[in-house]
Amino acid sequence: MSEKPSNPWRATALTLFPDAFPGVLGASIIGGAEKSGIWQLETVDIRNFSTNRHRTVDDTPAGGGPGMVLKPDVADAAIDSVARNGRPLIYLTPRGKPLTQDRVRQLSSGPGLIVFCGRFEGLDQRVIEARQMEEISIGDFILAGGEVAAQAMIEACVRLLPGVLGASESADEESFETGLLEYPLYTKPRKWKDRAIPDVLLSGDHGKIAQWRHEKQIEITKARRPDLWDTYAEGEAKNGDGHERD
Repeated sequence: MSEKPSNPWRATALTLFPDAFPGVLGASIIGGAEKSGIWQLETVDIRNFSTNRHRTVDDTPAGGGPGMVLKPDVADAAIDSVARNGRPLIYLTPRGKPLTQDRVRQLSSGPGLIVFCGRFEGLDQRVIEARQMEEISIGDFILAGGEVAAQAMIEACVRLLPGVLGASESADEESFETGLLEYPLYTKPRKWKDRAIPDVLLSGDHGKIAQWRHEKQIEITKARRPDLWDTYAEGEAKNGDGHERD
């Protein structure tokens, strides 16, 4: 790990379940980076801002319908308790913009983030609008709450902070960093269950290895994420790199 920074990257999670943290954020290199002071994690219990003795945080949806909605006065008071310090306020919701590696890089290069972990049917729309919350989704699926999503987003950001990963090139060749999915990976033994490591990876010819890896990235991206491939191909065509296009 690098020298302890004077202004560590800071993540604040507003949640009904502070005991869910740090979760995976306390393990491996991410947890080690927090212990080293590269980043900090703070949790705020939304329920502490309820105004009645039952610590109620939700109510029935206006207009009827199933489930419950997080109350605007409680949510607003919880948000008010946190110093922004230039950090974006993010609400995790399936209707938000998809989280991308580009957005992760932007967040990791800033002072940190504040993330509101939703529960029940969601958060009162008036708070989202009044606070100009950035709505983000980590995928086209539904979770019971935002805690898992918050940890995923925070981890994605923290691993890009200087001093967290052991080798800088490790992140450069991962999925999404170049616009393509990652190439297949192999290690010893050379042969396992009648499956051998591709000969090119054992050739010692770094040029051929790089070419093979790039070709595999293209092959996998075309097959599994045609949306990514179309974006990548369009960008490369504009750059006039001469790669063959389908």
